[in-house]
Parts: sequence; C-alpha cells; structure tokens
Amino acid sequence: MNNLYLFAIVSIMFSVILTPFIKKLAVKLDIMDVPKDNRRIHNKPIPLIGGLAIYFSFIITLFLKTGKLTESETGLILGATIIVIGGLLDDKFDIKPWCKLLFQLAAAGVLIIYGIKIEIITNPFDGAYQFINIGVISIPLTIIWVIGITNALNLIDGLDGLAAGIAFISSITIFIIALLNNRYEAAVLTSILSGAILGFLPYNFNPASIFMGDTGAQLLGFLLAAISMEGAIKSAAAFSVAVPILALGIPIYDTLFAMIRRKINGRPIMQADRGHLHHRLLDMGLTQKQVVMIMYSISAVLGSISIIAMEINAQRSYFLLIIVMVILVLMAWKAGFFKHRE
Repeated sequence: MNNLYLFAIVSIMFSVILTPFIKKLAVKLDIMDVPKDNRRIHNKPIPLIGGLAIYFSFIITLFLKTGKLTESETGLILGATIIVIGGLLDDKFDIKPWCKLLFQLAAAGVLIIYGIKIEIITNPFDGAYQFINIGVISIPLTIIWVIGITNALNLIDGLDGLAAGIAFISSITIFIIALLNNRYEAAVLTSILSGAILGFLPYNFNPASIFMGDTGAQLLGFLLAAISMEGAIKSAAAFSVAVPILALGIPIYDTLFAMIRRKINGRPIMQADRGHLHHRLLDMGLTQKQVVMIMYSISAVLGSISIIAMEINAQRSYFLLIIVMVILVLMAWKAGFFKHRE
C-alpha cells in the first residue's frame, strides 16, 4: 500500500510541474480553444493539450515504478500514445470524426494484441457455469468498450474540471475495486493515473487556465476503459459487466442519452447540442462550480454502488445495474433529457 501512495505522490508532482510548461507550449504552437458557439462556456481563448501533462506524468511514473514494463503495461502505453497523437491532431487541426475513429480503432487493436481484452464475463443467470467464455465476440466487444468510453469522456468535457474530476473519481473507484480483488497491477495503474489527474486539476478547475482538450479527454477515457478490463473483475479472467458500467456511469449514461435524444429528434448521432446534463444544469441558473460539484457527487454515488456490486454475486450485481439504469432513464425522461436543445 505504501508503494501505491508513493506512485500517486510522484505522479502528482510530475503533473503539477509539467502542466505550466504544457500551457506555454500550447500558446507557442497556437493550440487554443477559441469560443465560437453557444456551447462554449468560456469567453476567452484558453490553451489546449493539457492532457499531455497527464500523459507524461503517467508514462514517466510507470517507467520509474520498476524500470521494466509488463506486456500489458507496454500495450497500454502504446495504445495511449496513439490516442494522444490523434488528440493532438484534433486539437490543432480539428480533424474529421472518422479520422479520430481510426486512431481509436488502432489503439484498441494494440490493447487486443497485447492481451488486454474482454474474454470471459460473469454469468448473469444461475447455472452450472459461473463465467461465460464469449469466444469470437471478444474482439468486437473490446473495441466497442474502448471506443465507447474514450468518446464518452470526451463528450462530457464541457466545463472547467468536469471530465478530469469525473475521471479521477472513476479511477479511485477502480483502484478500490482492484485492491478488494488483489489486482495489484490495476491498483498501481489507477494510483498513478489518479495522481496525474489530481496534479492537473488545480489548473483545470474553474476558472481554468488550461484545458486538457481531446488529447486529455480521449486519453483518460482510453486508460479507464483499458484499466477497467484489467481491474474491475471478479477473477483474473472474468469481466463483470455491471461494475465498470457503474464506475464510469456519468460519461456512459450522458452519452447514451445524447445518442437516444438525437435519434428521437432526427438529428445526426455525432452532431453536438446543448442537451448534456451539464448544459441543462447551467440553464437552471447554477454556476459552473455548482454544476461540476453536483456531477462529481453523482459520479461518487455511482462509484460507491459499483463497489457494492463487486462485493455481491453476479446475479445481484446485474440486477443492481438494471435498477440504477431504470431509475436514471425515468429521471432523464421526466427532466426532458430526450428533447432536443441547440
């Protein structure tokens, strides 16, 4: 445990030190977020690519851990590097969605090559077998999971400190789950990632002096998706679906609701709007800080439920997930989340 805390502290230090340098680099390279539509909350250009500070802090601390990476850690770093390259290109040149998807596919492919994939899931039904080997479905399911979470984190990155803070809470949640299941490698990865995010947050919290951009939002989504396959499990091989879906609840549900809303209203699935939870809370008259703290609280509650889901049997964890999803859908419907907003 002491080593885990040390990894987190080292990662925090690197992130705190590196972020101001990344900020200067963003200004020098003119990679700025210039407000140009009503979805932007800020009113002046803000440096982007703050995610580089998180990336380098994570990578450096991971190397310092032992000096020699495991196979899965190598795959994680290679995949993260691909995501960061794609994010940098998007932050600078605003590349097409299909181009971003290619980078995400490549990163997911690297994880699969290095053995980080969903192969066995816990059986949601009573039966002779506790686990189900999903066989050929493993590869497409892993790709969908990685791309889905990567984009989900990116889509909620709309307020100062929002995506980073929720990623931090999700990372802490997976860290606790990993410890409860004696998954030391996943615990190490989440302790380092949590530190990298925490060191960056003071610069990103309202009023933000730097944004993490697609570089950081996609990176965090990718890392959480990958690490959850390593750590949010009931055994060394089985993926408990309910647990990571709850642990990463806010970005998953907000993204699903956005897709449903756009489909119902005949809008393109990838077309941005002002229907996300943080937009609706702002429209209620809340300040940025109030909205962010509310969403932090919701994320923490869902994270706590995911820890409970890990400690009960598979059937009850899936049942718990269904209950939470039904409640959230009903609340979203009642609040008008499926009505279009420009």
